[in-house]
Amino acid sequence: MDEVLTLFELNSLVHEVIEANFDDEYWVTGELSDVSTPAFGGHFYGELVQKDEEEDRIIARARITCWARTYGLLRLRFQKESGETLRKGLQVKLLVQVNFHEQYGYSLNILDIDSTFTLGDLAKRRREILQQLEKDGILHDNQELPLPRLLKRIAVISSSTAAGYGDFCKQLEQNEYGFHFDVQLFPAVMQGEHVPESIISALESILSEQPFDLVVIIRGGGASSDLSDFDSYELAACIAQYPLPVLTGIGHERDETVLDFVAHTRVKTPTAAAAFIIEHQAEEAALLDDLYLRITHSAEERILREEQRLEHQKTVLPLLFTNFIQRKQNGLQLLCQRLMNAGNQRLEREQHRLELMKQRLNSLDPKLLLKRGYTITTCGGKIVRSIERLAEGEVLTTQTEQGEIYSKVVLCKKN
Repeated sequence: MDEVLTLFELNSLVHEVIEANFDDEYWVTGELSDVSTPAFGGHFYGELVQKDEEEDRIIARARITCWARTYGLLRLRFQKESGETLRKGLQVKLLVQVNFHEQYGYSLNILDIDSTFTLGDLAKRRREILQQLEKDGILHDNQELPLPRLLKRIAVISSSTAAGYGDFCKQLEQNEYGFHFDVQLFPAVMQGEHVPESIISALESILSEQPFDLVVIIRGGGASSDLSDFDSYELAACIAQYPLPVLTGIGHERDETVLDFVAHTRVKTPTAAAAFIIEHQAEEAALLDDLYLRITHSAEERILREEQRLEHQKTVLPLLFTNFIQRKQNGLQLLCQRLMNAGNQRLEREQHRLELMKQRLNSLDPKLLLKRGYTITTCGGKIVRSIERLAEGEVLTTQTEQGEIYSKVVLCKKN
């Protein structure tokens, strides 16, 4: 083929082919990339890509445009129905016309957008994150932490310039109960693709600071469309496993994020977060007041009972003392009587024993023995009981009833 075409001529042929064969409108799905959000009244430009689900790589791409008139209508309707804006990373379903321009090449012109598809994709993504958290066994970990009875030291994650943060602090400071709270801000990005990593960094910083009782993540203000930035598995897993209770107040009445499902407690707004903390303290204060009244009442009743008991003791004590003295006197009298009886009995026993001894002594009186015909022989004043110690020539005295007989030892002879 010898014919040589210029680039414009070739693109013109392609243009004719596309116009001849792609004159219909097509619904196409994909992910928005390189989005250029126009100023008011401007055109919308961007790129639509399709990624491989397993490898997360782009397998198809096309330039997309939406003219200002159409974009103005679509943007308002889409944001009202889905709560989202046409931003990078959003899954969309677009009604397009296929265009090919000799100078600008292939593109898709947006005619309409199906907001229900995006809503379904966001819900699907949120559902998948929650299912993974539950599969990992950490979905309810933070909710199971005990909420401290005293919420005094509050760590707040928010944008330092956010109106919601100011409202939160103001409401805590001006609470009707006069409670004092120590609030410390840990600034974080609360809008855009860097939200997860910024909040995770703030959570890590909190743990390195002084101990806190509660972590509060508040957003306040901003579009509802930005809430999908909080639907991150990494951020949700970090909060689910965080060692301190986490309170979230990042949305509006009808909005929910993954963080709301993993946080210890969720409320809708920053002011609602402050109200929750104040109410918690008020309940604890009421409980303490009730305990104080119960203890005081119990103490007063105890004091009254003791006073009554003392009065009763004052009345009864003299009588008890008199009865005690009487019992002791009766006991002493009884003891004296018992001692006297015991003494008399002992005296009688001793007298009887003496009589017996006297009789025994009388029965052993030598005079009685002499009357019976017995004699008593002595030698040198000692009674002679054996002849072994007698010697010849010793004088013996033999006593009888009538008198004494003196004799001299001539011979000692044993039997």
